[in-house]
Amino acid sequence: MSDSSGQKSPKLIVVVAFDRGGDGELFPAFGPADQQSEDRAIRTARALAAKHVGVIAWSRDADPMLGDYGPPTTLFVSGDVPDME
Repeated sequence: MSDSSGQKSPKLIVVVAFDRGGDGELFPAFGPADQQSEDRAIRTARALAAKHVGVIAWSRDADPMLGDYGPPTTLFVSGDVPDME
C-alpha cells in the first residue's frame, strides 16, 4: 500500500563554497548552509560558483529523530571541492 499523504521523507540539503588559504588548502568560505529545497540549493551554488574556487550542493535523506542519514547525492558541483566522506 502506498502512502497517499504525499508527505516526502525529510531531507538534509546543504551548500558549501570553498576558497584556498595561503597554504593552498581548501577551506569553507560559505556554509555549510541548510537550504529549503534542492532547486534553491542549486541556484545558490551556481551564484556562489563565480565567487569561489569551488562549490558543492548536496542532499541526503535524513531522520534526525532516529539519527538515520542516507547516502549523499550531489546536486551541483563546480571547481575544486574536497572529497565527500
